[in-house]
Amino acid sequence: MSDAPVIADPAVADLIDREHRRRAGGLQLLAAETPPSDAVRATLASGLGAKYAEGYPGARYHGGCEIVDEIEELAIARAVDLFDAQVVDVQPHSGSAANLAALAAFAQPGDPILALRLAHGGHQTHGSRANFSGRWFQPIPYSVRRSDELLDYDEIRDLALLHRPRVLVVGSTSYTRPLDYSALRAIADEAEAVLWVDAAQIGGLIAGGVATSPVGHADVVTIATHKVLRGPRGGAILAPERHRDAVRKAVFPFAQGGPAMDAVAAKAVAFGEAGTPGFAAYTARTVANARALVAALATHDVRVVSGGTDTHFAVADLSRFEISGVEGQARLAAAGIVVDKAVLPFDPRPVVEGSAIRLGTVSLTVDGWRETDMATVAEWIVDALSAPVDTSDSSGRHSRIRAAITDFRPR
Repeated sequence: MSDAPVIADPAVADLIDREHRRRAGGLQLLAAETPPSDAVRATLASGLGAKYAEGYPGARYHGGCEIVDEIEELAIARAVDLFDAQVVDVQPHSGSAANLAALAAFAQPGDPILALRLAHGGHQTHGSRANFSGRWFQPIPYSVRRSDELLDYDEIRDLALLHRPRVLVVGSTSYTRPLDYSALRAIADEAEAVLWVDAAQIGGLIAGGVATSPVGHADVVTIATHKVLRGPRGGAILAPERHRDAVRKAVFPFAQGGPAMDAVAAKAVAFGEAGTPGFAAYTARTVANARALVAALATHDVRVVSGGTDTHFAVADLSRFEISGVEGQARLAAAGIVVDKAVLPFDPRPVVEGSAIRLGTVSLTVDGWRETDMATVAEWIVDALSAPVDTSDSSGRHSRIRAAITDFRPR
């Protein structure tokens, strides 16, 4: 039975139903995509999004905000407790909007910012020329080492002291190892830079206690409230008390107008759920599943970047199959396995092709998959990657894998 909502528009209802069936009929291995909890989904459907509430609790520009003030204050209080933060802004509409506000709070157009090179796992909001961050600011990239694909803190320090960036940016879309926040704080202090940690990918792991928190080290931390956290699509900003005014003004009125109060309420729900023992167990299982998947892929001679993972995802090198990341993504999609194409550090292929895929285990974990199931997942992945898609053969390799996935039940 479909869990698609009943709505008055048959065309849209059909598309929603097809999307539910697409998801149910395959493996969702996107690192950044996780289904929200039932309580979050119900809150998003509450109708609170119709309420205009520009400003902050107690200082709104519209009337009738007494109740939504309480909702936002509840979301803030829960996030403060969950992340042990002094200040939390829950209004950003997305992780990227939170990142825009983080830069706007501490830097001026033209200022240099030091961030991980995009091709080595950095995010577009950390200095990509196609993004506001690369057009408004002067990006200076640092890299991972070629020898072990880990961050070189000596290089980061040398670059920081040479260029004196206004902001030292830390965080990644594909770096899967712990970060030394104490060392990064020391570098930022020595270079007189603001330390911004973009924890969009790992915010949920931090909440669950399976990743080290940058709070207390960074001047500002941004998170996504979906991804591992299983809240609504959106963002939040964590900061010490001394930066309260700068952060708030950067969100409103600089970066956006009124908050989406349905999303703010859903963030409150997600923060509450993330403080439970069940959520901690789920994040621990997610990381355990990622490590088990990496280990299983290694038995098939599939290498992952940096040799492993300490998070919910990994970047797998497709060199063994002599195909690009784009082709690997297509072969897996034909088998019902949804992944992101990715690039390797020092990738010989163009960024638009890449030589890797990014695999995440969050959705699998939500759907009940365990460590013992990851060997089977790895076999399907390797089997699907090993041959081109034959669209003329409806009973071929990729169709067989898709059928096996549909029939499989997590142990």
